[in-house]
Amino acid sequence: MAGALAATPPVAGVSTVSAKVVLVSAIASGQGKTTTTAALARKLVQQGQRVRVFKTGPDFIDPMILERACGAPVYSLDLWMVGVSASRQMLAQAAAEADVILIEGVMGLYDGEPSSADLARAFGVPVIAVLDASAMAQTVGALALGLRDFGPVQLAGVIANRIASAGHAAMVAAAMRDIPLLGSLPRQPQTLPERHLGLVLPDEVTQIDALLDQLAAQLELSPDAWEGLPRTAFELMSEPAPAALLSDKTIAIARDAAFSFLYPANLRCLRELGAELVFFSPLADECIPPQADALYLPGGYPELHAAVLSKAQCWQGSVRKAWLNDMPILAECGGMMALTEGLTDQQGQHWPMAGLLGGQVVMQPRLAALGGQAWQTPQGELRGHTFHYSRFETTLTPAQHTCKHQRGELAGAGEAIYRSRQLHASYFHAYFSSSPDAAASLFLRDGA
Repeated sequence: MAGALAATPPVAGVSTVSAKVVLVSAIASGQGKTTTTAALARKLVQQGQRVRVFKTGPDFIDPMILERACGAPVYSLDLWMVGVSASRQMLAQAAAEADVILIEGVMGLYDGEPSSADLARAFGVPVIAVLDASAMAQTVGALALGLRDFGPVQLAGVIANRIASAGHAAMVAAAMRDIPLLGSLPRQPQTLPERHLGLVLPDEVTQIDALLDQLAAQLELSPDAWEGLPRTAFELMSEPAPAALLSDKTIAIARDAAFSFLYPANLRCLRELGAELVFFSPLADECIPPQADALYLPGGYPELHAAVLSKAQCWQGSVRKAWLNDMPILAECGGMMALTEGLTDQQGQHWPMAGLLGGQVVMQPRLAALGGQAWQTPQGELRGHTFHYSRFETTLTPAQHTCKHQRGELAGAGEAIYRSRQLHASYFHAYFSSSPDAAASLFLRDGA
């Protein structure tokens, strides 16, 4: 590999970088991908490795856990929402500063369009399969062979999860023929807790760092098999900075346990557009900072904190004043829920909210919407996703709808987008870098 790279002539504005890169996947959700990726990241960091972690597809919560494990922001990779070129460039940037890059997959290896397998093939990345061996032994080999050959993918090896003993691990290793057993994790007395939208936020888990250290210590890694994994090369391109469309603008962003669903890439995009970002906590009843020119209310868990939010008079008063003064406001999912007249939580209790949008939000036990969507704006197509367990009961007429992304195409009406004065509100979570111009327009007054 080193000789091949040395023989490549340099190109102006382009440099070749490489790192050990693996995509961590499984046969399905619930196999322990996030736990294993977090344990592996923490173990490698403890060994002195520079580690960067990515998450496949739209996700907010897993990246928070993985960021805690590796100590660096965790960005999303997605062939559609993020785009092939942008995903490749992020991998190249990570390879320029890291020894190891871990990519946590989504669902099962071949699930979804595009799937984790599609992403691995697009960038020439080998796959590590996490397989729950708690109720089997030799059959793990059949699963590993099937995962490798169905696509196929370059299967670098298996990490067997929930192993009962050294003998159990030996049976699994012997059954996998030419596929290496890279490592194993024992059954865990304490696991990362979950709720309706996924894992519990890391700050809510008692002694999260001690738990991650424990997982890292219990992860048995084969030094020879791990060191034998190849490095993947990328071309790192120099990129022009985007137009500073938000120069001299200050954007206030709600960030606390109720409003925590923030893509690191969105924050980076706003800063690249020239904005200054200031953060505040509605849960702590903080008013919108007085220097703010615009407001961003991301998604999160307002339904878990509805009682506190309903009594947050400073926060509610400041957002009503900002709305009446025609401040540009973007409210996504949980952010929109907090601006309605009221919210009925999972226990059936009703809580008054800020009242900028007529109607009521009602939590429900079943998933209401999930999947990639796109918002067609005059400035371009803003891509993103939706994922929520509530419904908005309202007589308001949507200004527009997003389009669903299905089977590689945009088809059918997606989430409603509500417009009131300078407020845009929807269940849709936007990925700003898919159209920086469109993202910037949401934080500027009409005609600005």
